[in-house]
Amino acid sequence: MMVVLVAVLAFVTIAGLGFVFAGGDSGSARAAKRAQIIASGGSGQNRVRAARAAANNPESRRKAILKTLKDQDRLQKKAILSITARLQQAGLTITEKQFWIGSAVFGLLVGAIALPLGKSPLIALGLAFAAGLGLPRWVVGFMAKARIKKFTEAFSDAIDIIVRGIKSGLPVHDCLKIIGKECPEPLAGEFRRLVENVGMGMAMDQSLEKMYERMPTNELRFFAIVLAIQQKTGGNLAEALNNLSVVLRGRKLMREKIKALSSEAIASSFIIGSLPPGVVTLISITSPKYMAPLFTDPRGHLMVLGAVVWMSLGIFVMRKMINFKF
Repeated sequence: MMVVLVAVLAFVTIAGLGFVFAGGDSGSARAAKRAQIIASGGSGQNRVRAARAAANNPESRRKAILKTLKDQDRLQKKAILSITARLQQAGLTITEKQFWIGSAVFGLLVGAIALPLGKSPLIALGLAFAAGLGLPRWVVGFMAKARIKKFTEAFSDAIDIIVRGIKSGLPVHDCLKIIGKECPEPLAGEFRRLVENVGMGMAMDQSLEKMYERMPTNELRFFAIVLAIQQKTGGNLAEALNNLSVVLRGRKLMREKIKALSSEAIASSFIIGSLPPGVVTLISITSPKYMAPLFTDPRGHLMVLGAVVWMSLGIFVMRKMINFKF
């Protein structure tokens, strides 16, 4: 019995050693495994190659460029909507600290004037808050929009000056100097600052980026893109700027056409928006006792509050309907 067990154990041991050294798989199985490993490695390489090909696809490049432009637009909007940028766009030389100090002083002055006139402390506080926080920002925004509008109206003429100067043999820097001398403000002042920045060693794209912070217009963005592409790829700059001038003049013509077509709706919105306060004012002048409960009774106060909210909502909706941006 012991001999039989020893023989079985010896057979199992020899068979196990043979299995280990010879391999448990057949040649075809090993070949299949090797093919699978090669295929898996090849599929991984194929996936990498496919990903690279997809990245080099024009559609993918276009999506990546659009994503980059959106990120830049978001960052630039945050920059150009700050108080410092607004003050620069309005052409004011005061600092942000001086602006806030002046706003606070003006708000306190309005509150101090409202209290002796018999107004309640809450009404005086609201007037002071509106005068100190809202009115100065609105004035600066109004001045900035007016200045940007003047800049945009004369910008296509400036591009024509650059085109004629390049065709006559002048360098771009000299054309920019001519714009700073011959064109009206604020276009001339912005181009003079651009020439000064370039003369101090700042790159053209960086100088145009600073100029865009002071004048955030699509026309200036197009101009900066054309110059950047021309510096990288070369080509006929005069022809590219001439095409840009044609596009900008077409945009201006379309803007004026939209303004003419929407003038009736704008006039209607002003008339509809001014009717309720105008009627209340006229009735208050002709029959003060008839309108007195509206301002003395608490229920009248609620009615006035509801009317102001609904009128503000209606004016906001009408403004969105007639405000065309492109």
